[in-house]
Amino acid sequence: MKESGSRLFAFCVAVILMLPSLSASDPTSTNYTSWQCEGSLTPYRAPEHQTEIPDTLTPVYINHVGRHGARYPASATHCVNMLKLLQKADSAGTLTETGLKLKKLVTEVIDICHNQWGALDSLGMAEQRGIASRMFLNYPRLFENTRIEAISSYAPRCMMSMFSFVHQLDRLNNRIEVSTLTGRVNSALMRPFDIDQDYIDFRKTGRWSVPYDQYAAKTIPLTAIRRVVGERYRFADDNEAREMALNEYYVIAGLSCMSVDIDASLYFTNEEYNALWSCFNLRQYLQRTATTISTVPADIASPLLLDLISTTEAFIAGKNRATVNLRFGHAETLMPLLSLMHLKGCYYMTNYFDTVALHWCDFNVVPMAANLQMVLFKSKSGRYYVRVDVNETAVPLLPNSTDVYTPWNVARDYLTRCVPLYYN
Repeated sequence: MKESGSRLFAFCVAVILMLPSLSASDPTSTNYTSWQCEGSLTPYRAPEHQTEIPDTLTPVYINHVGRHGARYPASATHCVNMLKLLQKADSAGTLTETGLKLKKLVTEVIDICHNQWGALDSLGMAEQRGIASRMFLNYPRLFENTRIEAISSYAPRCMMSMFSFVHQLDRLNNRIEVSTLTGRVNSALMRPFDIDQDYIDFRKTGRWSVPYDQYAAKTIPLTAIRRVVGERYRFADDNEAREMALNEYYVIAGLSCMSVDIDASLYFTNEEYNALWSCFNLRQYLQRTATTISTVPADIASPLLLDLISTTEAFIAGKNRATVNLRFGHAETLMPLLSLMHLKGCYYMTNYFDTVALHWCDFNVVPMAANLQMVLFKSKSGRYYVRVDVNETAVPLLPNSTDVYTPWNVARDYLTRCVPLYYN
């Protein structure tokens, strides 16, 4: 009896000694690579393999929704704020050697981006040409003496993405008839986040910000921003320090998509980069996808999903002359759509928001030039099937299924059920 009591005491002591090491290991932390930590600002990576098409199926039609390609920073805000901070630290005499390097870099970026904020970079044009070329090579019969219809958001980078894409198709076959339409007339499909009142109200109420603020407060490291402004620099409070830490992240993470080669490890450790990315990632998840807080961010894509369904139905009925329909919008166009469709890796429901970075990753969902392709096939028996590709990689459409080819009537019914009743 005495011996068993001693063993129990020894076991309890061992458990207590283990507790510090157990708590130090966070199961929700990530260890993504530097390019992954660029998040939705990372340039597009072409797929390594193309999905094989069964001999029994013939591609007949494509519905494509794409994000604009790599671009210069959307605005000067982050760079200007960063430069102001670095200048203040310099005047205060606290700026470090790393800070001096960053100050020089930010000044160069501002000079490069003069009159080009938000514009499509040459890399972005190349991304769109690459996607167009692969589409042409993979489905050559769809580009033989046919019609292509393309629309875009009014944003110049989306317009230029559309023109880069269709221009490449025309280079490959100048007998294609191409129709393009751009402007605010397309906002219901390409920019619903600007006009959907329920979504505008959702953003204003800030319901999404409660879990975000809680996560950011405990996650954002201040070590990286201190590394540039100096330990003696005095921020107004921790909120300002965290805001500037994210500002530094956004500036560095966005350089690759404007073709500026930079080694992020000069400014962030891998742990810091992952932590900062996870906050940026969570903010997009909460604001742009269906969550346990609200489905409104995904519901705004309902008109676009209904358009994908109706144009496919019209093609099958012989009422849509185009063999390819192209649409060019934003990350904020695609994130709601992919979430609304409940596609694998693009839809994640949880009450534990610190797990989001493990299951919903913006670098997989919406890198620059991200795209959804719904490819329609016809079987020898005359039956139609659809395959859904996210960033040119086939994914199962139906939940709990591994099939990437779905009978169109089944797919149509499933996609229609994804749309809230009040949109139908």
